[in-house]
Amino acid sequence: MSFIKILKLNFLILFLALANNNLKAERPNIMIILTDDMGFSDLGCFGGEIETPNLDRLAANGLRFTEFYNTARCWPTRATMLSGRYSDGLSSSQVIIPELLKGSGYQT
Repeated sequence: MSFIKILKLNFLILFLALANNNLKAERPNIMIILTDDMGFSDLGCFGGEIETPNLDRLAANGLRFTEFYNTARCWPTRATMLSGRYSDGLSSSQVIIPELLKGSGYQT
């Protein structure tokens, strides 16, 4: 399965979970962390030598992507992660995750 299909599936599951009325009344906390210039093993939770206990704790209780692709410039990857679509041709009218979450009352 391609990275984009996996990403779309993960976002679909996330939004279906948010839309489910049978969930408790309290909304779940959602945190998306995007960083620049990090290697796969820079974090302790991925076997890195640098100790990152707080990020490791977040990773242990959240979702970690273990297969991904990146471009030399950061904006195409960010556009893909935040929209679930290929970055080429991403229009200004494209709805991205922060906009969807803001519409649901989340702070972004």
